[in-house]
Amino acid sequence: MPGVIESLALIVSSLATTTLAANALYLGTYALATAALAFGASALQGMFVDKPKVPRPDDGSYNLKQSVPSLAYVLGRTKKGGDYVFLEEKAGTAYHVIVWAGHRIQGFVQHYLHDEKATLDVDGWVTSPAHFGGGGYKIVRILTRLGLNAETAYSDVITAFSTIWNNNCRGDGLASVRMSCRTVDQKEFLDRYPNQMPEHSAVGDGALLYDPRKDSTQGGSGSHRYNNPNTWEFSTNLALMRLWHLCHPVGGKMAYENMYLPDWINAANVCDQNVTNRAGGTEKRYHGGFWFRASNDPIEVGRIMDEAAELVVYERANGKIGVHAGEFVTPDVRLTAENVFSIRVDKNKRRAATVLGVRGRYVNTSKDYITEDAAIYGQPYAVVDDSTERTRTFENAAIQSHNHCQRKQKLTFVRANARKVSIVADYTADGARNIPYRRFVTVHYPSRGLAEATVEITSSVQIDLRNMRISFSGILVSSSLYAFNAATEEGEPGESVEPLPDEGVPVPTSFVPTIQTEVVSGGATAAFINATWDFVDETLTYEMEYDRTSGSTGVQSVFSEAGATQVRSGYLVDGEEYRVRLRAWGGGSKSEWTDYVLLTATADPVAPGPVTSVSVDVSTPSEAEFGWTAPNSSNYFACRIYINTVNDLGTATLAATEYGPPSATDLRVVTSLAAGTYYGWLRSINPSGIPGTAVATGSFVVT
Repeated sequence: MPGVIESLALIVSSLATTTLAANALYLGTYALATAALAFGASALQGMFVDKPKVPRPDDGSYNLKQSVPSLAYVLGRTKKGGDYVFLEEKAGTAYHVIVWAGHRIQGFVQHYLHDEKATLDVDGWVTSPAHFGGGGYKIVRILTRLGLNAETAYSDVITAFSTIWNNNCRGDGLASVRMSCRTVDQKEFLDRYPNQMPEHSAVGDGALLYDPRKDSTQGGSGSHRYNNPNTWEFSTNLALMRLWHLCHPVGGKMAYENMYLPDWINAANVCDQNVTNRAGGTEKRYHGGFWFRASNDPIEVGRIMDEAAELVVYERANGKIGVHAGEFVTPDVRLTAENVFSIRVDKNKRRAATVLGVRGRYVNTSKDYITEDAAIYGQPYAVVDDSTERTRTFENAAIQSHNHCQRKQKLTFVRANARKVSIVADYTADGARNIPYRRFVTVHYPSRGLAEATVEITSSVQIDLRNMRISFSGILVSSSLYAFNAATEEGEPGESVEPLPDEGVPVPTSFVPTIQTEVVSGGATAAFINATWDFVDETLTYEMEYDRTSGSTGVQSVFSEAGATQVRSGYLVDGEEYRVRLRAWGGGSKSEWTDYVLLTATADPVAPGPVTSVSVDVSTPSEAEFGWTAPNSSNYFACRIYINTVNDLGTATLAATEYGPPSATDLRVVTSLAAGTYYGWLRSINPSGIPGTAVATGSFVVT
């Protein structure tokens, strides 16, 4: 290229679609040519080896376990997992230490366990979802560190693993999460940990950013200083993210002194402009968030921000780095037919290249940061022609608003179908030397259909000083390029698939327990509980739990066969009251219990005969001696004595129970009676407590 000096204007934008093209734009073609001459083809080829791609939002759903992971950087607010640095178990508790970001962050907004939102108490214990905590359970605890320059080590990890983890394991400058998970009883395991060990992720506000608008030494107002990160603040402004990236070691490795800050102030102001969305609300024009790794190609990372915020980064004549904001600027450079050596106009009307619609994908923050489809911009099915391109797809990891995505889809549509021009002009023409530092120029060339046409420059600008010529390519646009009426142009967002909530094992229905009896050895009868319920699935088994309401014995359980609809208990204590409930088991997990049902064990439902020869002796003050003869019934068990001050058995009080054999003459003294007239009744019962006919004693007077 003797005699040809390429423009040193630095343009890093969405034009860079390949690694080679991106590096060429980022370094400038002059530097690229110099590198080729200096290092040769083999060295140049090594420069352009593809680096790992910038992770998509969904790539952060799970934590990464590997020996030496590349540090993650978070800009704006986003949801992601982290990188494990420690995972050990001690005394039934697993300790996880996870690095969420390789730098200081603003803070954590929402924690997730297996994509379920987790609520923490003041001590970090998870209280919801209920299976991870609540109801007296404390099994999962989450603690965090923001990544300060001098952090604090997790004390409980030091206590549990003092030989391998000490106070020096602070994680300075690393935003981290410490999650501990306690073991539970085997029966509770799949209910408490239905998806095994919890997978942690979090929504967090990422890096603090320098804002020149808040720096009083740079024409702004405030305490921000680019050489003191402690004065910076969190922001979702994409222009400020791009400025940070250009000056950070994982990005452009440049100095803030080399930035033309008035340009960046204007770009940040444009990003902060309010726009109206489809719902009638307002949002910022170019805000967003995403994350990447230190190993990702910095040009690709920069392209994401440039594309999302419509930024074009360039090198000014004084060597400082400026930026064209995502807005239309009336051109101050005008080229006419007199100073244009050659011009080529492509009407871009070939059917094979016509774009009829643009599909879009964005990160929906209101749906747990999932990536979903935006409404289609245009009419992709307006023309039925297999040679027509019909649609393009726009997707950007930093865009977190449907309105933002729709505005970018419109720009993609307009630019894809715009007329294209290539111009070679006189470098000495008025204003031509400023073309490398402009985004829009005016071209007046009526014979080619360009009457005061506005051209958006889409290529690097080349300068040939030997022939004093300047050349560039672009597309024809109007001054309304960035205009967008959300009421008429923003479509309805597409529906995303909503996962059905896990309802778990169903609670048994139509649970009916009854007391039944059967003859056992020796001819005696014994009572047991037989329970039935509705059939649901042949894989389910059922557990019936029963115990005495008196609490005198422990809880007992019996299990049914798989697919069965009934189960029976062991033999019960005759005459005792029991409470019974049922639950289902399936896949190692269990349902909730049914409500308790109260039952009384009755082995013998046949009442004994009545007592006879009833008498009352009141010769002793404050006492009444009751006498009777037990019936000749083999199932006679005892006699109950009721007394009342009125002649009403229904309101009488049970004064005593006397046990004895059948046909025996028996008596019982009731003491501590106040003086007065009383009425008495004697009633036989069998071992199950089934009463016979009550026999009245008549009235008697106690002295």
